[in-house]
Amino acid sequence: MSKTASIGFASSNGLFRQLLAFVDNFLMKSAEISAKNGDLPRFGL
Repeated sequence: MSKTASIGFASSNGLFRQLLAFVDNFLMKSAEISAKNGDLPRFGL
């Protein structure tokens, strides 16, 4: 592979990692709110 392709892959991998972190944070906050309200948290998307 050329150096350009590997650099492009690295940046898209970083964006994918940030997206997963955002979704994970959203699901954890939702579970915390559900627990405070006395509901069972719904896991998953």
